[in-house]
Formats: sequence, structure tokens, C-alpha cells
Amino acid sequence: MNKIKNTVLIFGSLLLLTFSACKKTGGAKTLKLAHALPTEHPVHKAMEYMGKVLLEKSGGKLGLEIYPSQQLGTERQCLELLQIGSLAMTKVSAAVMENFSPRMRVVGLPYLFRDREHGFHFQDSELGKQLLVEGEGFWLRGLVYFDAGQRSFYTKTKPVHVPADLKNQKIRVMQSKTAIDMVKALGGSPTPISWGELYTALQQGIVDGAENNPPSFYTSRHYEVCKYYTLDEHTSIPDLLVVGTVAWNRLSPQEQTWLQEAADEAKFYQRKLWAEAEEEALREVQKAGVEIIRPDKSVFSEKAKPVLEAFKEDAEIYELIKEIQAIK
Repeated sequence: MNKIKNTVLIFGSLLLLTFSACKKTGGAKTLKLAHALPTEHPVHKAMEYMGKVLLEKSGGKLGLEIYPSQQLGTERQCLELLQIGSLAMTKVSAAVMENFSPRMRVVGLPYLFRDREHGFHFQDSELGKQLLVEGEGFWLRGLVYFDAGQRSFYTKTKPVHVPADLKNQKIRVMQSKTAIDMVKALGGSPTPISWGELYTALQQGIVDGAENNPPSFYTSRHYEVCKYYTLDEHTSIPDLLVVGTVAWNRLSPQEQTWLQEAADEAKFYQRKLWAEAEEEALREVQKAGVEIIRPDKSVFSEKAKPVLEAFKEDAEIYELIKEIQAIK
């Protein structure tokens, strides 16, 4: 961990000469927020809403400057900029944050949540809020969860009705041990590939399919290559709005309150946008010739049970699983 910190600090001293997480203009302070999503994505729209709320709450003293579509780098590069204080905020998947907050990997476990409302209750609970800030040792503090729906499989040439249909299929996954273990348990061959390279990888047959939520399947245009979408809804991995602790600690207590409150309001607004985006995505991919498959999810959840049971040897994580499952 010390080695990582030293490396970040060395590069940080150089990059800080070029970038700044926030700037002051006419007495107002503006925080830089960068992410990899397109501007039509519900999360980006929620960030724009958050910026408006923040200006209102602060009386124009604090605002956001948003850089979408990887303008300031990939998801990983944005995280690094947060760590050195060259960027204030970014959006990452909770699966990525498990590299900095080990207990966060629990939200990536298959069929952990009973349904979407259960997931929301966890996110809004004290336990959910506690997990958000556990990456502070790596200069990363979660502000809120954003809904990223349920992830499901989509494939090019072979439809998936039951887990056995995943056999010998190379399925793209995030760089996450939990995601890799899940696809293995369901019978597929997990293949980590960056999101930006996935369309080409699907076209060229490097992978046979992938897994993601409906809006991402649609906005990425992966439906142009993959004509089968199986709504097995194996995981409900939220996105996280993350602020670098370097930028956070530069804010006054009042500014921190404004920022947190604006993020909280944006969270609820984004959930509404997400529900609408899911309906649109499924409607549009069907128009484009995608076959929507609604399988018996209990068959998939039963097959995935060993992924959760494997944590019995890790008392801390297994207790966390039980705490989340007990949330009403």
C-alpha cells in the first residue's frame, strides 16, 4: 500500500502542474467531474441535475464542470487523477471500487438482492453509506450510489436459456474477481476486456458475448452485433459517484454539506431516469431485431450459489452478506 501511495504522489506532483480539481472564478468555486459515459446516459443527466442543485444550495458559490465521454481519460485514469487531487469527482462501477475497498466486492455477488427495491434499501441504509467511505485509505470517498440496473447476458450466435448454454462461450467481464468467479460458476469462460474495446472484440469474435444492463447494451450499440439478450439479471452492481479525498478535504464543512446534499438529490432523480431508460432500451433493441429471453432466474441463482458460499471462509464478508440479506 505504501508503494502505491509513493507512486501516486510522484506522478501527482507532475500532473498537478497541469490539472486542477477545482477552480475559482469571480469568487465561485467549480469542481471538475469527469466520466466515461455518453451525454445521453441517465448518470450523466443526473450529474447535470446535481450541478444545478449544487448551485442553488450554495447560492452560486459552488458548482460543477462536467467532462463526459472520456474527455479526461478512462475510468481508471480518472480515478488516478482523483487520488492525486487533479480531478474532484468521477463515476465508477462498484466492481472497480473493490480494488480499493475490499468489502465493496459484496455488492457484485450474484443474486445477493431479492429485487431492485431491496438493492435501494441497502444503498440508503447506514451499512450502505459506511461502505461508500471505506476507500478513503486510497484517497477515494464515495458520495452516493447510482442505479445501474441488473446485469444480464447478451450473445452473438447462441441464445442463453439456461446456464448450460454458456458452456464454451467466452463472455466479457469487468476486471473483477467476483465477476470472473460468477461467470465460471454459471459455466461460461470469463474474459476481461475494457469497455471501450468491447464492440470490436465482439465483432472480431474475440468474445462471444458480454453482460450488462439494458441501457448500456443499447447506448453502446452492442445490439448491432449481439442478437440475443437473456434477462437473467444475475447481479445488481451500482455505480458510485466518487470524490477524491484531496478535493474533499479542500472544501469547507459547509461546502461538503452542499455537495453531499446535491448528490443525494441527484441519486433519487437518477433512479427515475434509469427506469425510463431501461424501458426505452428494451423497446429499441427489440425493434433492431434482438430476441429478448426471459429465463427461469431460479435456475441461474441456484447455479451461482457456490460463489456466495465460498465466502463462508471469510467471516467478515460472510457476515456482511447476511446483514445485507436481512435488510427489509
